Amino acid sequence: MNCRHCSAKLGLELIDLGNSPPSNSYLSAGALLEPERTFPLRVMICERCWLVQTLDFADAQELFSADYAYFSSFSTSWLQHAERYVAEMVGRFELGPQSHVVEIASNDGYLLQYVKARGIPCMGIEPTTSTARASREKGIETLEVFFGAEVGSRLAASGKQADLIAANNVLAHVPDINDFLAGFNRLLKSQGVATFEFPHLLRLLAENQFDTIYHEHFSYLSLTAVSKMFAANGLAVFDVEELPTHGGSLRVFAQNAQTGRRPIGDRVAILLQRESDAGLSSARGYEGFQLRAERVKDDFLEFLIRAKREGKRVAAYGAAAKGNTLLNFSGIRRDLISFVADRNPAKQGMFLPGSRIPIVDEHVLYREKPDYVVILPWNLKSEVVRQLSSAGLSAARFVTAVPRLEIFGSGDA
Repeated sequence: MNCRHCSAKLGLELIDLGNSPPSNSYLSAGALLEPERTFPLRVMICERCWLVQTLDFADAQELFSADYAYFSSFSTSWLQHAERYVAEMVGRFELGPQSHVVEIASNDGYLLQYVKARGIPCMGIEPTTSTARASREKGIETLEVFFGAEVGSRLAASGKQADLIAANNVLAHVPDINDFLAGFNRLLKSQGVATFEFPHLLRLLAENQFDTIYHEHFSYLSLTAVSKMFAANGLAVFDVEELPTHGGSLRVFAQNAQTGRRPIGDRVAILLQRESDAGLSSARGYEGFQLRAERVKDDFLEFLIRAKREGKRVAAYGAAAKGNTLLNFSGIRRDLISFVADRNPAKQGMFLPGSRIPIVDEHVLYREKPDYVVILPWNLKSEVVRQLSSAGLSAARFVTAVPRLEIFGSGDA
């Protein structure tokens, strides 16, 4: 395979997580009687542009199907993050009723609802039917399509150019990354701004966050690689912020490279230097990641087997994509984790892909009161522990496996 950005041949491997089904392809009870499709989950490093990327085996249309079950609005902390983002962008870029805001991968309208509430014209672009429908129910104009250069040109020609384009946690999900970025250049007004949020590769490597790797994430992004890709597609980075979301993310600010007039902030050069010092522009920065992931798998399996032998019952919370990577890489099935509770009704009654662990309403967790609760979305650990403890699980022991095995009580989170 060649690099999806610069077309250089890929030869340097970051990690091989074996074979796994797509992480958001939840199974119905009927599907348990049928064979399940799995794909190799291998990540390679481009030694020309330093884009880290999965080998392509699964098609985006299959990964992001009409019944896609991830709804952003089920996370309280993520809604708060979105509301803060809107307030900050409105203030910084003086957005108002005369402006137009577009969100790419707008999901269920979790962010644009706050734009709409301020009286600012907005629209979402979201390819999955289930979440686009939820967005429209909030009164948000939503175009149900995969975004790219053609869509950007078509919207611009129809008078829909944007003062602000938000792209939260979507850049990593795009197989044709050049076509995707070209769409921003076409859709932005001459002085418009695009912001991109994505998990930071530097944090992924430093904190052993291998479970954020799954087929729906085609790319794993550094500012080093993003700056090169943006420049090749007519965009220029002028600022960057580091965020705590998703275990450590970047918010990158970009403008049209030809017409944008905002000066480049100091934070851009500082972060690029940090990435260089960490070795992200050389093979040495990626060494040992496979062994660290295998150590997590071994420790987690050892804990679960010991708990089973001691007669303890283990359940999990949060039917998250990252949890599916961990469970399938570790070979965990229902004999070690009885069930996983989740607040999302679209997932309840389904089964996790690969491991086939049943997904239940969180009230089952309160009724069954397992000895241990594994928090699969570890990035939401504090929020989850507060929620479960206040609902009657204060005596339970909680477990996270990444970046290393931790077992703790509600007062320790």
